[in-house]
Amino acid sequence: MKKLYIGIIFAFGAFTSYAQNYEFQDVIDIERLPVISQDNTGTCWSFSTSSFVESEIIRLTGRKIDVSEMYQARTTYIAKAENYVMRQGKANFSEGALAHDVFNSIQQYGLVPNVIFDGLNDGQTKHNHEEMDAVLVAMLKVYAENPGKKLSSQWKQAFNAVLDVYLGSIPTQFEFEGKNYTPKSFAEVVKINPENYITLTSFTHASYYKPFILNIPDNFSNGSMYNLPLDEFVTTIDNALANGYTLSLDCDVSEATFSGKYGIAFIPELEADIKTGLAEIITEKNITPEYRQQEFENLSTTDDHLMHIVGTVKDQKGNVYYKVKNSWGSDAQKVANGGYVYMSVAYMKLKAISVLVHKEGIKKETKKKLGL
Repeated sequence: MKKLYIGIIFAFGAFTSYAQNYEFQDVIDIERLPVISQDNTGTCWSFSTSSFVESEIIRLTGRKIDVSEMYQARTTYIAKAENYVMRQGKANFSEGALAHDVFNSIQQYGLVPNVIFDGLNDGQTKHNHEEMDAVLVAMLKVYAENPGKKLSSQWKQAFNAVLDVYLGSIPTQFEFEGKNYTPKSFAEVVKINPENYITLTSFTHASYYKPFILNIPDNFSNGSMYNLPLDEFVTTIDNALANGYTLSLDCDVSEATFSGKYGIAFIPELEADIKTGLAEIITEKNITPEYRQQEFENLSTTDDHLMHIVGTVKDQKGNVYYKVKNSWGSDAQKVANGGYVYMSVAYMKLKAISVLVHKEGIKKETKKKLGL
């Protein structure tokens, strides 16, 4: 990281103020594998949650294993296609999904290392799903429209054949580090049990401490989320991190105050500080549950992107930020902080859609309220 400095701003020749350029230091830093890029794909949900799974494997077994993001994407496409076709096209089919879809995939199809299934064919070194996605969408529209008035039983076979061409066929068994596995037995060996993970959120339109289905486009599988009051939602994130548990994060990144280039995310109190806050400490807005709900309902807050919360940092004034591992690569010419975004508490309160975490990362009192 480049050294930052304290800049001096002179205004009107008489008044002098000091701009506090960011200087960060780690507070909590939980082990994970290096930042990588999702390249030209819409599979941030798999990259972020696979990174989360990698940290869980480290926590549970001490092993550092690069798990396959594309295996989870490949298997989840099947569920998305079935949902779209059986709803006769009146459902969302896209590259997007949510963190719980990775665990749905693990439950049904298991887990494999990236060296076994990387989703790259014909000498590719980077993922590019634009052509594949266009082909899949076109196919599914035909099936949903059902021009023959009776849908053939071969449509799933044809759909899977296209996925096989672009991503590769689903492995049924493989050898890794001298041992033989099936995808399900591998998930068991690395101690990933999908039943141990839950999604948490915070909205006022649903009852607190109860699960509900949040109506957002990428929740095609109608996954339930447990609803917490906003302050408890944040303290639950803090408790997990303090106890060595990382979290998968679904978040709005469409704001001008979220920047991979600058490696910062914040919510300024004053609109005039939108650009200033990219490099300097500014005063942030107080986020209430009512304001969070308003921004969600007027679609200012949307579920754009999933990332991985791996710790916290603080600036020189003691302000805390979440250390969020992104999947936009680590090229210093394109992103700051080695590909991590330092997200303020205010940004987390306002723009975090949900987090997924191991149940043991939640305080006993909160678990009791949730009936876990």
